[in-house]
Amino acid sequence: MKALLLIGVINGFLAVALGAFGAHGLESKLSEKMLATWEKAVQYQMFHTTAIFITGILMLRFDSSMLTSAGWTFLVGIILFSGSLYIYSVTSIKTFAMITPIGGLAFLIGWVLLGIGIMKMVG
Repeated sequence: MKALLLIGVINGFLAVALGAFGAHGLESKLSEKMLATWEKAVQYQMFHTTAIFITGILMLRFDSSMLTSAGWTFLVGIILFSGSLYIYSVTSIKTFAMITPIGGLAFLIGWVLLGIGIMKMVG
C-alpha cells in the first residue's frame, strides 16, 4: 500500500512536469496532432495516478489482493499507454503507437479489478 501511494506521488509529479514540458518545451517543436497526443498521454497518466491513489487509500483499510493487482495494473497501463504516446509524440515511430492499446487494456483490467475488490469489501 505504501508503495502504491509513493508511486502515485511520483506519477502525479511526472504528469505535471511532462504536461508543463509539453506545453512550454515542445509547443514549437511538435505538430498540433503530436502535441495533442502528448496531452492525451498526460491526461491518462493523471487520471490513472488518481486511480492508484484511490486504490492505495483503500488498501490502508482493506487487505485485498484484488486492490493490489488493480494498483499495479494501473501502473502498467501508465507505462504502456502514456509512455508509448510520449515516445510516439516525439519520434513519430508508429511502432510505439501500436503499444498504446495494450496499455489501454491494462487500464480497463485495472478498473475491473478495482470494482471487484470494492464489491468484495462492501459485501
